[in-house]
Amino acid sequence: MNKDELSSFWFVVSNALPPVGFFLYFKHRQQFPNKAKRALNSALIGVPIALAGGYIMNTFILN
Repeated sequence: MNKDELSSFWFVVSNALPPVGFFLYFKHRQQFPNKAKRALNSALIGVPIALAGGYIMNTFILN
């Protein structure tokens, strides 16, 4: 695997926990731009998923 590729593990973690993706972006943006971009994209995708999941949990499951 190339050093400028984000591993599948970190892709999933940054999607499930967007702050991790933002941290990885700022950590790798200078040295590994492709890795940083993939982490940021994953984090940005994870934010609306988390918001929708929270809404569904509060509205339908916990009520």
